[in-house]
Amino acid sequence: MRLLLPLLALTLTLTLPLAACKRTDTAPVPEPAVAAASTASPASAETSIGADDNLNAVLWVQTSTEYEALATQTFRAAADHLEKALSEANWDALVPEERANAADGLPPAVIMDIDETVLDNSPYQARLVHEGEEYNEVTWAEWVAEKKAAAVPGVTDFARAAEARGVTILYISNRAQHLNEATLANLRALGLPVKDDSVFLGLGRVVEGCEQDGSEKNCRRQWAGRHYRVLMQFGDQLGDFMEVAVNTPDGRGALMEEYGDWFGERWWMLPNPTYGSWEPATFNNDWRQPRAQRRQAKRAALELAR
Repeated sequence: MRLLLPLLALTLTLTLPLAACKRTDTAPVPEPAVAAASTASPASAETSIGADDNLNAVLWVQTSTEYEALATQTFRAAADHLEKALSEANWDALVPEERANAADGLPPAVIMDIDETVLDNSPYQARLVHEGEEYNEVTWAEWVAEKKAAAVPGVTDFARAAEARGVTILYISNRAQHLNEATLANLRALGLPVKDDSVFLGLGRVVEGCEQDGSEKNCRRQWAGRHYRVLMQFGDQLGDFMEVAVNTPDGRGALMEEYGDWFGERWWMLPNPTYGSWEPATFNNDWRQPRAQRRQAKRAALELAR
């Protein structure tokens, strides 16, 4: 026992300084860790990359059976409602503010967002996590040009079934218009229905008589309503279904309170924990704030108890 006590004291003396250097989300990497990383193997050097808010989210999308199950069951359930939507003449998936004309007699269509609703861009998100970077238009355009996005589970079967029933698939996306060609090529390569180039309504699409507010999709939905009877809408963001005029937790909650009954019948939400307008709603929609400051606001928004 006399020998063990000095050894225990020595162990504690060596261990405590190392514990004090343990990495946190906001602390810089201790100098010894940087030095060790420079001489370690590539696999070991990975541990020196800072913690990323998106790690678990992207990993879940790419590896979990649960994500695949959720996406698949969403499209299967929608397919079960398709016949009812077609048969009821007054069925319409546009909110009244975006339906400026009668839908009776118009050909049927379904509106689909593209990113994380039809196309899976998780490899791009994975690259950002791996490199410690955030989204920017240059790297995003490079990814789109690769035309390598896979289809979200279940979407191709649904879209083909809808097309077989005479339903046009409209893609309303916040991808810029200059990405039109690469986007349509990616969709076609996956076997998704693309009637012609007009079915892609990207960011910047001019709609006569309607002034678009930023990246909101209300004008493009109005265009769809002028030409089609919209049976269903699919998206991964609240703004894929209606205009979000006040992007705050309370503002978004009010819209859900008003239109919540539409989900699962006219509207179909896909899971996307990797990004979305829900995130900036927690830090006053101010992306100019440093990343650490945005993270602090998000931590403050967590509910520790109810």
